Amino acid sequence: MKFRAAAVLTATALMATSAAAEDLEFLIINETSFDLVEFNVSPASSGSWEGNLLQGGYLGSDYEVGVLIADGLTTCVYDIRGEFSDGESVEDYGLNLCDLGEYAFVE
Repeated sequence: MKFRAAAVLTATALMATSAAAEDLEFLIINETSFDLVEFNVSPASSGSWEGNLLQGGYLGSDYEVGVLIADGLTTCVYDIRGEFSDGESVEDYGLNLCDLGEYAFVE
């Protein structure tokens, strides 16, 4: 099954609104039929994926979880990758996470 991702701009962007070096917080939503087993976020300027933010856990179907990026960088623009229990993966590039309040994986 093919998945897609939907980045949603919300009015309550979890207060991560400046490009200063501060922690970024946003919500991941899994609206697919499969568990999200890996979630990677990397600065858009990077050529590789950072570690799995789910740290050995998973995000079940129809669940959501808050994510904190505390990398000390001054960028807001990141790439996102999600891998699911059925082996499918989704990648999305150049997202301004300072402006996003949530990010949904949908079928």
